[in-house]
Amino acid sequence: MKKLMTLALAAAMMLGAATGANAIDFKAKGQWIMDFNYGMHGKFGESKAAANSGYSRNGNHEDEFEATQRVRLQLDAVASEALSGTVFFEIGDQVWGDNDNGGALGADGKVVELKRAYIDWMVPQTDLKVRMGIQGIALPSFTTNASQIMDDDVAAISLNYQFNENVGLTAFWARPYNDNSGYEWNGDKEGYQNYMDNMDMFAVLLPLTFDGVKVTPWVMYAAMGPGMFHEWKHPEDKTKKFSGGNAWTRASNGLVSGFAGTDPLDTYGNAFWAGVTGEVTYWDPFRIAWDVNYGSAAYADEKMNREGWLASLLLEYKLDWGTPGLYGWYSTGDDNNPRNGSERMPVVSANGNNGFSNFAFNGNPYIAREGVLGSTMVGTWGIGARLKDVSFLEDLKHTLRVNFMGGTNAPKMAKYVSDYAPFEKRGVKAVDKGSFSYDPMYLTTDDYALEIGLTNTYKMYDNFTVMLDAAYVALWLDDSTSTWGKNPGRSALGGDGVYDAWNVNLSFVYSF
Repeated sequence: MKKLMTLALAAAMMLGAATGANAIDFKAKGQWIMDFNYGMHGKFGESKAAANSGYSRNGNHEDEFEATQRVRLQLDAVASEALSGTVFFEIGDQVWGDNDNGGALGADGKVVELKRAYIDWMVPQTDLKVRMGIQGIALPSFTTNASQIMDDDVAAISLNYQFNENVGLTAFWARPYNDNSGYEWNGDKEGYQNYMDNMDMFAVLLPLTFDGVKVTPWVMYAAMGPGMFHEWKHPEDKTKKFSGGNAWTRASNGLVSGFAGTDPLDTYGNAFWAGVTGEVTYWDPFRIAWDVNYGSAAYADEKMNREGWLASLLLEYKLDWGTPGLYGWYSTGDDNNPRNGSERMPVVSANGNNGFSNFAFNGNPYIAREGVLGSTMVGTWGIGARLKDVSFLEDLKHTLRVNFMGGTNAPKMAKYVSDYAPFEKRGVKAVDKGSFSYDPMYLTTDDYALEIGLTNTYKMYDNFTVMLDAAYVALWLDDSTSTWGKNPGRSALGGDGVYDAWNVNLSFVYSF
C-alpha cells in the first residue's frame, strides 16, 4: 500500500510538472554564418603606429585566406507578457582547420560560449519592465547605430518605463569587472584577495519621441577599483607591487591614459559620461541624425586621467532606389603633455556594428575581418559619403562607402607612446610599450587614412542571405623625425610612410 501511495504521489508530481511546463511557450531563434575571406594587411601592420597600437591583436597574424563559421542559438521561455527568460549561446568563431577552436579534423573543440542569460519581468500593477542577468547594454546612437562608449554584453539590471507615447525612462546598474585580481605581494601570499577590483556603472536615459523628432539625453557614472589595474605600488612599502587582474588589458584600452601611474589601494577612480543623441525625420524623406558624447575618467594620479568628447553628424535622403548620405565626426585627441593625462574620451567597450565603416572600424555584422584602425573613433576625425541600400534588382542591395579620416593626437605624442629612450629618462613611459591604449590605432594630426568599401547583400530566400563585402584602407603616416621617425637619416617606418590593407569577404547567413 505504501509503495502504491508513493507511485501515485510521484505520478501526481509528474503530472503537475507537465501541466506547468505546458504553460510555458518556448521560442527559438538562431543564426548560422559561413564566412570566407581573403585579404592582405602587409606593411599596414608593420607600420610604427600599428605596432605601438597593438595592431597584432586585431588580426595582423591571420592567414591571407581563411574560412570561418559561427552559430548563435537563442531560447526564450515565455510564461506571459509579464515574465520570460532568455538564454543565448554562441558557437565560434571557428576557423576551419584550427584545432584550438574545434575547426580541425575531428571537430571536438569546447567552443560553446554563453553570450547572454537573463530574465524579463514586470512589476505587478505597473508598466515597469525589469531585466536581470547577462544582457546586451548599449548607449544610444543615431548616427553610427553603435555607441562609441558602451555597446556590449554585460551583467546588469536594467529598468524601463514608458510614461506616455512621448516620454520614457531607462536606467541600469552594470558590473563589467569584479573578483579578477587574485593578487599577491611580490610572491608572498599576504595581501587581500580580490580587494577593490570591481567596476560598477550606473546610467539613466530619457528617450523623448515627438512627431518627426527623437532625442535621448543620458548620463552614466562608473566607480573603478584600483584592483582592476596593473602594477600599483604598496601604499606603505614601495618595494612591493600590486599585480592586477585579467581585467586590466581590456579595461586599460579605453579607461586610462596609457601612461604608468600609481593610485593608492583605498581610492576608487571615478568616470562620468553624458550625451545627447537624436534624429529629425520631420521632413521625410530627409533625415538628420547626431550624437554628442562627453566622458572623463579621473584617478588620484593625474597621469592616468582621461577626458574628451566625440561628436558625429549624419545627413541622408531616402529615394526609391537607395539612400545617399553625408556624414562626419570629430573627437578630441591628446595634447603634447603626457603628465596631464589623455584628452581622448574614455571608452568601456564599443563592440557594436559601426554604420560608417565595415573595415576601418567594426561595422561588419558577420565574422569578416574588420577594425583595422580599431573599434572606436576616439582620437580621430573623418568625413564620409555613402550610397546605402541601392537596389535595381529585387532582393539585391548595394552600399558604397568612402571615408577620409585622420588623427587628432599631437604629433609629439608619437614618440612618447613608442620605444623612445630620451622620454623614458624623463620619467614618462607608456604602461605597456607596443599596446599603448591601442583602440583605436594611435594617429596624430599628421596621419591620414582613406577607406573605400562596397557591400552587396542578396536575399536568396526569406531566411537566407548572401553578402559580398570588399574594402580597402590606405594609411599615410608622417615619417619625419618630429612624429614617427626617431633619428635624422633613419626612418622608423622603413618606407615612404604609406600603407594599405584590403579584404574581400563572402558570407552565407541562415537566420530563423
